[in-house]
Amino acid sequence: MTTLFRGRKGPLLWLLAAAALVALLAAACGGDDDSNTPTAAATTATGGSPAASSTAGTIAADVGKNDKADITGAGSTFAAPILQAWFDDYNKLVAKGVKVNYQSIGSGGGVQQYTEKTVDFGASDAPLSDAELAKAPDTLNLPFVLGSVVVTYNLDGVTKPLKFDGATVAKIYLGDIKKWNDPALTALNPGVRLPDKEIVPAYRSDGSGTSFVFTDWLSKVSPDWKSKVGTSKNPSWPAGQGGKGNEGVTTIVKQTPNSIGYVELTYALINKLPFADVKNKSGAFVTPSIETTAAAAAGVQLPADFRVSITDAEGAKAYPIASYVYALIRTSSDGCSKYRPVVNAFWWILHSKDASATASGLNYVPLPPETVAKLDPALKALKCEGQSALPQ
Repeated sequence: MTTLFRGRKGPLLWLLAAAALVALLAAACGGDDDSNTPTAAATTATGGSPAASSTAGTIAADVGKNDKADITGAGSTFAAPILQAWFDDYNKLVAKGVKVNYQSIGSGGGVQQYTEKTVDFGASDAPLSDAELAKAPDTLNLPFVLGSVVVTYNLDGVTKPLKFDGATVAKIYLGDIKKWNDPALTALNPGVRLPDKEIVPAYRSDGSGTSFVFTDWLSKVSPDWKSKVGTSKNPSWPAGQGGKGNEGVTTIVKQTPNSIGYVELTYALINKLPFADVKNKSGAFVTPSIETTAAAAAGVQLPADFRVSITDAEGAKAYPIASYVYALIRTSSDGCSKYRPVVNAFWWILHSKDASATASGLNYVPLPPETVAKLDPALKALKCEGQSALPQ
């Protein structure tokens, strides 16, 4: 396989060198190749004290520095690299008494465990649906970072990024386009010698927020996909081979010639997998990056409950397969011992300059200050033992 390594190489490789860690998320992929999972114990990119790098109003970013708790969270594999880096930083640099065990089991599993109250918080690439909210009505869907889903592939001899549009990707995953040299693909990629080989689509076999984002995009750009499959965390895939977690899909693509898959951008970068430029709503072919993911969010208004899709967004520079990632947090709790440290940790994630630098270094998009300002009242309204979880 010829690989193309694109993106913000400098910050990403600097963080990885500082961490010297690329380890397996065993819970997510059940023993898959450990080179597929990006993690980083981040260091401060801005210098100075990470604990007090920023404040919001009268509440310091390091409001939880004296907390002590063992916290468990579960969900998104999409966000696992940044969450693990953040929680490692938070423990080492801010709140040494707080340890977070984040289980990268997929958004579907995270929603289930959160709803069953077996974890202290959940993480999902999709906010809770109305049906899911009915089972957990006291939930704050808190967006905390932005990321992108890339279309990656394993094609020997292809040395420049391929181009895809949504209709063609939908036909591949519907099983209607079966070979790489199909006229639809050659028309999108003039001058590229595509092989007369069967395409092997790789998809998520578990309940997945990444699948939700990917199928949400396909449903917007392909009427056939919308009517035959639709938007889902766990769709009935018409064609292909399933893998558990972003790690599992990465493994399939790495090990299977002529395959195609969809994974979060960081997984493709760490594993040096090529990924496509994708046609957006304006008709431009866009490379996934921090800038183009941010452009997708800039074109969408955040509603009062924060639940929103930013796939197929308006804007010439908007990457079309982008998403917020959500923390699922109860709006109130009878006890403060674990609840307050969870709230304080996410306050730090949203308000610390060092947390933002770590996100950018791992090719995620930290939320801009104007978005964070919209979230602050919801965070300040969270209560435990009848009192505000955050200082007022």
